[in-house]
Amino acid sequence: MTDYDSVSADVEHEEEIPEDHPRYQDLLTRHRIERGVEKGITHLQGMHAEGRGSAFDYLLGEETIPSADDAERAAAAHLLLAERPVLSINGNVAALVPGEMAELADVVDADLEVNLFNRTPERIEAIADHLREHGADEVKGLEADAHIPNLDHERSKVDADGIYEADVVLVPLEDGDRAEALDEMGKTEIVIDLNPLSRSPRVADVPIVDNIIRAVPNITEHARELAAADEDELRAVIEGFDRDRALEEAEERIRSGDL
Repeated sequence: MTDYDSVSADVEHEEEIPEDHPRYQDLLTRHRIERGVEKGITHLQGMHAEGRGSAFDYLLGEETIPSADDAERAAAAHLLLAERPVLSINGNVAALVPGEMAELADVVDADLEVNLFNRTPERIEAIADHLREHGADEVKGLEADAHIPNLDHERSKVDADGIYEADVVLVPLEDGDRAEALDEMGKTEIVIDLNPLSRSPRVADVPIVDNIIRAVPNITEHARELAAADEDELRAVIEGFDRDRALEEAEERIRSGDL
């Protein structure tokens, strides 16, 4: 199958899901994860992770709540102010939002870097190719010539001129131990995670409790709106964001059952 045929097949299967279906977004994410496993970019464990996320999204009402939108706007401001922003890509991210991540990288002038727990050269290459098929110009993560301190497994491997040197890192669907290790390096960390009780959003400077298929396009939209803002305006957006309140509001929505 050619690259064009692969992308076309993804679109064709998605078109089979009617947009007016009450669980459209859930079915869409399931389909994309399944396709990711078939293409060798998503590990089978990613299907379990997606299932957990789906349950939290259901309790959130499968919508971007106001505090999440505030977080997405703050994330956009951080990325625009950054000197070396990097967007981290794992298998689930590559399956769910490859084109959206490529678009965000272009809007905020960030690098894309593949980082995997279950890392093999074949899988790294498959994800890099998949991102290029969906509009990415350059993909880092193949060199893996640096290590995140205090992290033992394969996810410690990063590019020296990528995540290792980044000042702001967007790490969607992140493992808690790696999120903590990046925080210890002093990086500004933006985390997308549907569980507000998870370690990852709780160590993040900007925790975004939202479905990644909504969150990434929202960050991009905010970045476009803020593109002409000066440094003072961007810093005002960042300073106006209350990370603790964002986590509290997400937890309140999930616990309330007000669907």
